[in-house]
Amino acid sequence: MSLPFPSSACRWAARVLLLATALGLSACRTAGLKPGETASAVDQAAKPAAPPLYAWNGDGLTGGIAVTIDLSEQKAAITRGGQPAGWTYVASGKSGYGTRTGSFRISEKVVDKVSTSWGQVVDGDGNVVVADAKAGRDGGGRFVGAPMPFWMRFNGAIGMHAGHIPNPGSPASHGCVRLPPGMAEILFGLAEIGTPVLVVP
Repeated sequence: MSLPFPSSACRWAARVLLLATALGLSACRTAGLKPGETASAVDQAAKPAAPPLYAWNGDGLTGGIAVTIDLSEQKAAITRGGQPAGWTYVASGKSGYGTRTGSFRISEKVVDKVSTSWGQVVDGDGNVVVADAKAGRDGGGRFVGAPMPFWMRFNGAIGMHAGHIPNPGSPASHGCVRLPPGMAEILFGLAEIGTPVLVVP
């Protein structure tokens, strides 16, 4: 025995009920909004803001730049003319790729440096085969070096450059010191060959 389809009156009542429910939910969601404010704006405002990755206050200062990188905090302090000029999160060498401590000086600056050691391996169509590849070790395609904008070499193959800080306060690199892109650009523009870089445990 087949069940009869609902009558048009029943279908109409169901639609009214659904519409009333939707309007009720919408009213709850938009209650208390200011004129011109949308629910999506309120949703965005409810999300906690990400903590700042750096602060720069050195534009009014003069003199040479110096950088102190604290590996335990994964932060760097920057001075200009001996005065505090800013701070930044960094991402130094992760386990097995530690960044060496010591007193160094910037010996090379390159705006658009590309790594010759680390990057990706891609196939003939440009698809990534190996996402975290070491040059000459990982095969199956063509090696593409990782971009390292605003490169500032200070210890052999190790340098500071713009890069991703995935978990502020935690190491993440293959030995270099990654900086947030905005801070890397500021520092690159002010630091000179010979700028002191101190790396402390």
